[in-house]
Amino acid sequence: MTGITEVLQADCALGEGPIWDARRKVVWFVDIKRHRLWHFDPANGSNAISDAPDQIGWVLPASNGQLLCGLKDGLYTFSPEAAQFAKLMDVPGELPTNRLNDACTDRWGRVWFGSMDDGESDKNGRFYVFDRGTIAPAGPSGIAITNGPAVNADSSRIYFTDSVNQKIMVADLDKEKVSESRMFVDITAHFPEAFPDGPTVDSEGCLWTGLYNGSAAARFSPAGELIETTALPAKNITKLCLGGQDLRTAFVTTARQGMSEQALADSPLSGSLLTFRVKVPGITPAEAAL
Repeated sequence: MTGITEVLQADCALGEGPIWDARRKVVWFVDIKRHRLWHFDPANGSNAISDAPDQIGWVLPASNGQLLCGLKDGLYTFSPEAAQFAKLMDVPGELPTNRLNDACTDRWGRVWFGSMDDGESDKNGRFYVFDRGTIAPAGPSGIAITNGPAVNADSSRIYFTDSVNQKIMVADLDKEKVSESRMFVDITAHFPEAFPDGPTVDSEGCLWTGLYNGSAAARFSPAGELIETTALPAKNITKLCLGGQDLRTAFVTTARQGMSEQALADSPLSGSLLTFRVKVPGITPAEAAL
C-alpha cells in the first residue's frame, strides 16, 4: 500500500461524498449518520466540522460562492463564511422514510442526485435533476441505495449506481435530455462480496468507484473493463474524488458503521480520510447553478 496515507482521522460513521473545491482549494465531505460537514485543506492539514440540521448526504460547490447540500428533508445552502445552513426547498413526493444520498454537477450547472430508503432495504429510491430552482425525476427508479451520479468531462455520459444490486449503469446525456440507462458494469463479475458505492470520472473518461465491504477502489475503462484496483486499509470504501493542484490526488472517504470491534481492530483506518496518488488527473468539478 505504498503511497496510501491517512490524512485525517475523522472517525466517520458513514463518510461520503468527497468533492474538490477548486475555488477554495479544499476537500469537502460528509459524515451522513453523525450529521457532519467536514472540510480539509491539503496545503496545511487544517480541517473543521460544521454540524448539519439532519443527515447530510452530499455537498457541492455552487456558483454563488455558497455550497449546495442534500439533507434528509431536502436541499439546503451552506455559507462557508458564516458556517450556517439554510433550507432551500423540499424534494416533491419524497417519502419521510427516505433520505438524499450522493450527487454531481454537470457542465451546465445542473445537479443530479439520488434518494434512498434510510433503512437501506426498500426500493423507494430514485434519481432527480435540480436545475436552477426546479427538481424533476431523471434516471432510474425503484432502487434501495442510489449512488452517484457521476458525469464525464463533457457531460455526454452519466453514471448511476444501484449499490444493493452491485451494478453501475450508464446513460447518454446532453443539455436537453438523458437517455434510458444501460448496464455499464456488474461488480459481481470482479468483486463478488463488494458493493459499488460512490463513482467519479477522470480526464480519460475512466470511472473510479469505491468498493463498500471491498477494502479497495476500482477503475473501469469507458467500455466497462476493469483496468486498475487499489487496495486500501479500510473495509468500507465509500467514494473518492480527484483533487489537489494537479488533480492527481485521490481523497477517499470510508465508513465504520456496523463494524464489530474485531473488524475495527483489523481495519483501524475505517472512518478516516485517506489519500493516494493516481497517474491520470481528474476533472475540475463544475459549480452548481443557483
